[in-house]
Amino acid sequence: MNNNTVTNDCRTMYEKHVQDRSWIKYILGLISRWKMQLTYERARRIARKNGATIGDNSVISIKLAKRANKNLSIGDHTSIQTDDIDMRIPIKIGNHVIIGYGTEIIAVSHNIDSPEWEHKYYGIEIDDYVWIPTKVLVLPSCRKIGRGAVIGSGSVVVKNVEPMSVVSGNPAKEFKKRKCVHSALVVEHLLGGDFNTYKKTWDKRKKGKNGK
Repeated sequence: MNNNTVTNDCRTMYEKHVQDRSWIKYILGLISRWKMQLTYERARRIARKNGATIGDNSVISIKLAKRANKNLSIGDHTSIQTDDIDMRIPIKIGNHVIIGYGTEIIAVSHNIDSPEWEHKYYGIEIDDYVWIPTKVLVLPSCRKIGRGAVIGSGSVVVKNVEPMSVVSGNPAKEFKKRKCVHSALVVEHLLGGDFNTYKKTWDKRKKGKNGK
């Protein structure tokens, strides 16, 4: 091999993973993703029928979809494993968000200083590229989690989280800033919901070989 040869491969890891497959492996991957696509498309359809707003290629469970209502809004390419989201008040979740299994988001509390102990409705907004992993508890006193923020597993979030902050603990506190967001990650791929993206990525390879 010529030592002066320069490799100019600026593809993402996902693109390499898909485009470097043989034809047989591509077809096998397509079949496995097609099965998951049927499940996730059904979940999106149920949630939308219930009044929720669900973006393109976002992944949610059937259980969450059946509980969904007009208060739930989810952007594009978002992956949600939990079904424990309080939807008595508007919940807005952005694009490319990852929310793991066992996480609970509570958006309604009670007025403890009232003899009637009536409900207090807060709601929450979770911006793009947020990562909330497993078994996080988000309490009503948290109204917003900023773009690109990361919450440590097992944390209890009691106040707003600033953009690009990495927080952890009980109560969750910032201990560093994130350097970049996961912009090259195909989020729906995490749960096998990337049927459409998988096909488009393979088609880009074919177009490249044909010089189009």
